[in-house]
Amino acid sequence: MSLLNAAQQKAVAELLRVSPLADELGRRFGAAGHELHLVGGSVRDALLGRLGDDLDFCTDATPEQTLVLVQGWADAIWETGREFGTIGIQKNGLRLEITTFRAEAYDGVTRNPIVRYGKSLLEDLERRDFTINAMAVSLPGHDFTDPYGGLADLAAKLIRTPATPAQSFGDDPLRMLRAARFAAKLRFTVDDAVISAMTDMSADLDRITAERIRDEFTKLMCGADPIAGLRLLVDTGLADRFLPEISGLKLEIDEHAQHKDVYEHTLIVVTNAIRLEGDEGPDFVLRMAALMHDVGKPATKAVGRDGRVSFHHHEIVGARLTKQRMKAMKYPKDITTEVVELVGLHLRFYGYGRGEWTDSAVRRYVTDAGPLLARLHKLTRSDVTTRNRRKAANLAADYDALEDRISRLQAEEDLARVRPDLDGNAIMELLGVPPGPIVGQAWRYLKEMRLDRGPLDRDEAEAELYKWARDQGHIS
Repeated sequence: MSLLNAAQQKAVAELLRVSPLADELGRRFGAAGHELHLVGGSVRDALLGRLGDDLDFCTDATPEQTLVLVQGWADAIWETGREFGTIGIQKNGLRLEITTFRAEAYDGVTRNPIVRYGKSLLEDLERRDFTINAMAVSLPGHDFTDPYGGLADLAAKLIRTPATPAQSFGDDPLRMLRAARFAAKLRFTVDDAVISAMTDMSADLDRITAERIRDEFTKLMCGADPIAGLRLLVDTGLADRFLPEISGLKLEIDEHAQHKDVYEHTLIVVTNAIRLEGDEGPDFVLRMAALMHDVGKPATKAVGRDGRVSFHHHEIVGARLTKQRMKAMKYPKDITTEVVELVGLHLRFYGYGRGEWTDSAVRRYVTDAGPLLARLHKLTRSDVTTRNRRKAANLAADYDALEDRISRLQAEEDLARVRPDLDGNAIMELLGVPPGPIVGQAWRYLKEMRLDRGPLDRDEAEAELYKWARDQGHIS
């Protein structure tokens, strides 16, 4: 046990002020002859002044003994983590997880940990991922335990492992991805020895399930500085194990500006997208679309006779590659669909400034984007990374003009709900046909007419329907 300095004492006091029930819980365990320690991320976040509503504890009590001690005290109990030694409870709006001391390890082949209960707090702390997560506060005594220098690393903003990096990553290869995630979340530097082990052991990430990788990567992308994490993944070769398209961008030259490659351009676009999020918080869909928007360029690169590089239809290829990659990473279908649509639409704006867009083109732009329109605005603006100030200003002005034009048409026509001027029932009544393919074909024709010409009055819509039906041979 180490003595607390004034800053540490203040942090622990704040922690216990925010969560007075921690002492109460500690007394319950102590009365039964068991230890209880606040541990891991909860201690780290308390020292950083950012404690949340989720608290982590460790104890020498088994899950069965923990259940007995919290019965009648907790507002709710769940046992989904029981096989890993964890009992979850809710109390006064806080979520608490109480885990039996562990000394888990992987056998080097399977993807799941072999859970083995430890015998002491020190053994438990040694098996944790990083030193900044290997500190504990005993309850109710408030003794501070920091055997691996986590407090000093916290002050130095450094990510190190309690055991050797090779041992730590051998126990759980996902920790390599977690190192990059903490670099993104906390803006910390990763120790050189840790980076070296991540590089040497990157292939071990293949032992981890796609779901666990997906969850860590999502947290990384939603961190305060995902660029730092992404660079670490690419530089160590970890990205090649589950997202090789990003590393592949380093080989391509961006056609918008010859002074940077597509990889650097992409990282700037992600940074720009984050800046445009505003107060709404991390938007994974927007950030992922920014990351993937140019992944189709390597497959579409062409060099013309004049030496100019082009990537025709890279947005189409990129959308397909994005869908395949997100499916492999087990992302939900709805999230995948949104990211894919944004990647496929991200070039639609270019050409607007030449004055070629009719009102019909604007309606189609809005209709195709649908509920993703606000994100598409942000992605398109983020994609302007040229150092040519005049060009950047012109593009920004063009997009301002497009947004103004969209706003005008939306006010006039309610573009968010573009529908044919005649519904299915009216089509069946006017053509005298039952439900079936003809109705759907007529509906789609009238929708295209609505997009091209804007709202039609009833007489115009009926005249267009009759003309279409005669042309198709459905009426004489």
